[in-house]
Amino acid sequence: MGATTAAMVAAIVGVLGTLLAPVVTTWATKRQRAEESRAEERRRLFEERRTAYTAMNRASRHFHTMLKDALHRLRDGVYTDDDRAQVEQARRDYRDRYAEAQMIVPEVVLRASREVNVVLASTDATAKRIDRGLSREGETADRALIDLKAAEPALTAMRRIMREDLGVAD
Repeated sequence: MGATTAAMVAAIVGVLGTLLAPVVTTWATKRQRAEESRAEERRRLFEERRTAYTAMNRASRHFHTMLKDALHRLRDGVYTDDDRAQVEQARRDYRDRYAEAQMIVPEVVLRASREVNVVLASTDATAKRIDRGLSREGETADRALIDLKAAEPALTAMRRIMREDLGVAD
């Protein structure tokens, strides 16, 4: 290869380098932005899940506590309209948090939350029947309190599964 050919090859490589540099830079920038966008989406979804878990855990435990208090008051004959309103508000908040979570949480969390929901909904229905004087055979506040105790391990299991999904190690 002669000096002229070498100079021409060098010139062509230089021109190609000059022409391709913006293309390579644009490609690298787009790739970096796409990765940043994916990372941001992962963070957003994680935060959304964590927020839903926190709200559902809090609402479930609050509704559980309100039902337990209501059953004690029903048993003791001191259940008031204010108590009824507080239980109803806790039930509605729980229902809303449960419905929101159903849209974004994985199936393993939904299964755990369904177990909690079955106990809480059943206890709520029992408490309302007792309050209205329409209790079924064997339905008492004391029996409902025992049944409600079944929600405690389910609540603990649900919280554990949520924490595992979020990557929280014990």
